[in-house]
Amino acid sequence: MSTVPQHHRTRPVAVIGAGTLGRRIALMFATRGGTVRITDPNAEQGAAAVDFVTEHLPAVAAQVADGSPGKAEYVGDQQDAVSGAWLVVEAVPEILDLKKKVFAQLDTQADADAILASNSSSYASRLFTEGLPSADRMLNTHFYMPPQSTVLDVMSNGQTSQDILDFVLNTFGEYGLHPFLCRQESTGFIFNRIWAAIKREALEVVYEGVSIPADVDAMFALNFGTKAGPFRMMDQVGLDVVLDIEEHYRKENPNLPEGPVKLLHQYVDAGKLGAKTGAGFYDDYPRPKQS
Repeated sequence: MSTVPQHHRTRPVAVIGAGTLGRRIALMFATRGGTVRITDPNAEQGAAAVDFVTEHLPAVAAQVADGSPGKAEYVGDQQDAVSGAWLVVEAVPEILDLKKKVFAQLDTQADADAILASNSSSYASRLFTEGLPSADRMLNTHFYMPPQSTVLDVMSNGQTSQDILDFVLNTFGEYGLHPFLCRQESTGFIFNRIWAAIKREALEVVYEGVSIPADVDAMFALNFGTKAGPFRMMDQVGLDVVLDIEEHYRKENPNLPEGPVKLLHQYVDAGKLGAKTGAGFYDDYPRPKQS
C-alpha cells in the first residue's frame, strides 16, 4: 500500500504539461520556496511556462500565508522531471488514451511515495488508472484557473488510499489552494458539473440564433455581478479544450443537444481557439507571436 510523501517541503513538484492550466498549477506550487519542474514535449511551450511562473510568482507568493517565491524550471525528459518529486500533476490534453499512457509511465517512473494526480477536467481517474499496480496513490485533483480561482476538486479513483486523500486535502492549503472532496464519482466533479450545464445552454442559445455571445455575457455579468460571462470564460480556457469536454459529456449522455458541439466546431475548425490564438468568440486578444 502506498504511503504519504515524506519531507514534501524539501522535495520538488512535477507538472506534466505546460499549457494554460499546467503553468498555473506550477505557479501555485512554487509559492512556498520550492522547485517546480515543468515537462512538456514542446520545449518552446515549456520555456513559456517557466516565464509565466517567474513573472507572476512574486505577487502570488505574497498572497499565500508564509509564502516565498520558489522557482520553476523546464525539464525535457519526463523521467528526470518526476525523479524525487513528492507530487506529480498530469495536465496533458483531455485525451483518454494519452492520460492512460502517462499514468502507466508514472507508475514506474515516480518515487514510490509520490502522489500521482490528474488535472483532468472531465475524466474520472478510474478510467486511466484502473489495473495499475500503485493505483492507490492516484486521484483526480481538478484545478480551475489559479491564481484567480484557487479551488480544486479532489476525487478518488475508487482505490485511492484514504491517507492520500487526507494528505492532499490537508496539504494543498499550504500553497494557497482550497481543495474540496468529491464524495462520489462524478463526471465533471462538483462545480464543473454545474458549470457544464451553464456553458451548454449558453452555447445552445447562440447556436439556435436566439442571441450572440457578447449579449449573453453582458446579461450574465449584470445579473450575477461577475467580470466575465460564459463565452469570455470559454475563450480563456481554450475552445478546443471546451469542445473535448463537451464531446466527452455527449458520449456519456447521447441525449444532450448537438448544437453546442456544432457551434464549437465552427470556431475550432477555423483555428479560433480563444485567447491563446488571438481570436475565439471574441477577437480582441493579443495575437500570438510568430516563431
